Amino acid sequence: MASRMKPAEGAMTLAEMKEFAGFSAATQRYIRRSLDIGLDRDDALARWSRDVVEAASIRAQARIYDRLPEIRALMPDDSGLDTIEPFMAPLITVSAFDLGQGRLTAFSSYRFLYERLIGADARPWLPGAFCAAAALPTLHPDLRRKLLQSISEAAATASGWSSRAPAFFPYWVEKVDPAAMSN
Repeated sequence: MASRMKPAEGAMTLAEMKEFAGFSAATQRYIRRSLDIGLDRDDALARWSRDVVEAASIRAQARIYDRLPEIRALMPDDSGLDTIEPFMAPLITVSAFDLGQGRLTAFSSYRFLYERLIGADARPWLPGAFCAAAALPTLHPDLRRKLLQSISEAAATASGWSSRAPAFFPYWVEKVDPAAMSN
């Protein structure tokens, strides 16, 4: 017997879809590509590479994303300082790579991607990782400014976070030939 989605779950999924639709086409493409790499969904190189530069970027991203299982395993259960460093250091490194690609242009797109790459339990840690990665001198000063200005005070100072797992995971969709549809 198939399980039915509760109305609240459907509304949240729709809200996630609407949020994703609000991102630029380049951001949407990067998020889908990143999820293919980070969640080992498909052959990202075959699907997303349009030229040798993009192929090199995908290979570099795959090497960086090799740390994701370690990051997931090191998720702190509390805010004890002894558990933060082993988790935050690799999270900031991976985040810095993604922000340096110039496709995640705001905290909202970063949060959207990382909630899916790492899981809902990462939410409390994402503002700190984002701010740390966005402030690194490896990013151009204009990009640093834009990124750091994109995080709202509410996101940076939230007193609590939802533990609800994301429901919408954007995926590659093949283009449909309109002529084929009319037959």
